[in-house]
Amino acid sequence: MDRQQAWNLLCEYTKNENLRKHALAVEACVRAYSRKFGEDDEKWSVVGLIHDFDYEVYPNAPDHPLMGSEILKEKGVSEEIRRAILGHAEYTGVPRDTLLAKVLFACDELAGFITACSLVRPDRIATLEAKSVRKRMKDKAFARSVSREDIIKSAEELGVPLDEHIAFCIEAMRSIADQLGLTPARG
Repeated sequence: MDRQQAWNLLCEYTKNENLRKHALAVEACVRAYSRKFGEDDEKWSVVGLIHDFDYEVYPNAPDHPLMGSEILKEKGVSEEIRRAILGHAEYTGVPRDTLLAKVLFACDELAGFITACSLVRPDRIATLEAKSVRKRMKDKAFARSVSREDIIKSAEELGVPLDEHIAFCIEAMRSIADQLGLTPARG
């Protein structure tokens, strides 16, 4: 599956614009890590883009991502990609035993949290820093559906200091801020 096929699949199953933006944010972070680690850009982009493609249709655990994995299997998507996607949900019990799986898990919740942090700032993501994200993580009422535990655990699994991981993902998302709706509001 190439990136265009992944985008088409995402759009077929996901009509909600915010869910599509989340997929693009995760894709940007995962792709940035693929470059950092010298991995396959296209494959890693696809994984970031489709990791939640089934969520709108199957929002309840364990249907998501198990149903999506079956759809991907029918489409001939490799086991490596399907296992990475399954591993981003703790309740599947699928171990994150590849670098790709660890990166996806590390980028998923964090991309959502960075988006939330950006949306409450007048300049959005333009000047967002890791320390601001860390401060917001302490506020349990802010973006309460985002698992702080997963953000912390995933950076540890990846072997990257949390502040460095946050800053890296902010930069990746900043590079596509216009697509994510995270550019400063025009006044």
